[in-house]
Amino acid sequence: MEELKKNRALEQITKSAGFELFGVVNASKSNTFPHYVDWLEKGMNGKMEWMQRPDGVGKREQLEKILSGAQSIIVLAFQYTPHPIPDDLLNDPSRGIIARYALYNDYHDIIKKKLIQIGRALEEEYGECDWKAYVDTGPILEREWAERAGLGFIGRNSNLIHYQLGSYLFLSEIIVDRAIPEHRVQKIGSCGSCTNCITNCPTGAIIDDKTIDANKCISYITIENKGAVPEWIRPLMKNRIYGCDICQEVCPWNRKPSAQEKKDFPVREDLVAPYLRDLLFFDDDSFRERFRKSPIKRAKRQGLMRNVSVALGNWGTAEAKELLQTIQKNDESELVRAHAEWAIAQCN
Repeated sequence: MEELKKNRALEQITKSAGFELFGVVNASKSNTFPHYVDWLEKGMNGKMEWMQRPDGVGKREQLEKILSGAQSIIVLAFQYTPHPIPDDLLNDPSRGIIARYALYNDYHDIIKKKLIQIGRALEEEYGECDWKAYVDTGPILEREWAERAGLGFIGRNSNLIHYQLGSYLFLSEIIVDRAIPEHRVQKIGSCGSCTNCITNCPTGAIIDDKTIDANKCISYITIENKGAVPEWIRPLMKNRIYGCDICQEVCPWNRKPSAQEKKDFPVREDLVAPYLRDLLFFDDDSFRERFRKSPIKRAKRQGLMRNVSVALGNWGTAEAKELLQTIQKNDESELVRAHAEWAIAQCN
């Protein structure tokens, strides 16, 4: 009974920190690890070589390889559902569309601080213990653990989906070397016969139930991929310049949740469908200043300018051509200039 009281106190602490969902699961071997290995062997991780480093691969199989003596894992979900981007902005080719999660300051920095606070509270409740906290950065198959705890189900688009909160969720974990009573809730919902995400993905990246081929995924192509965008994908990107939410936008489970307005996690209005002409950066300093606290900095200046060039080509107007000519004249990156050259050829 005393342990359950501690659990309830811990859950309340996570709620106060802004996490909507809380679960605790016993540390054990991953059930989905064989699928992960198969995914890697098929090269579906694209050029994300870090995902196949032997040490990281092994840690994804067993939590104890991350934290010696691991007995429990606390799984949390933080909702970030923003207000919908109006269709007239979403479909305006003169504007750049940025993935919803990047409309805020970098969630890694914000949520990690919250996890550290929870970890310290954990020590107060359970005494001396060792723990490790991750938010989308650790070698953990986090959606599996979230599903085990009942925080949602894994949809066909591979996202964790909660029947009330949808899929705009940041997942995070705290691995603990203490046995904490399990806290699971009933998993509700499924994709049923819905294939909206599969049929609406412009590049066919969702190739099988819950399997994503990163080589075709616009999110991977515009962020993690540091080289050229495959030419066949460029027209399909339209005005998506950083990430892609199409498989979430068309998901019926995302029709229910209301937009979140958290005081410590406000939307950056300047990133909601900005005009492409306002996103030309020809030096790293100006880029870093604009995106200093934003996850967009992950793409680096060259990556964003590459993506903006493609979007301008898809816009294809006389104004777009002028902007592209400015890019060709001023950008020092051969990669960016090559994309601008392709884009100019698409313009009227």
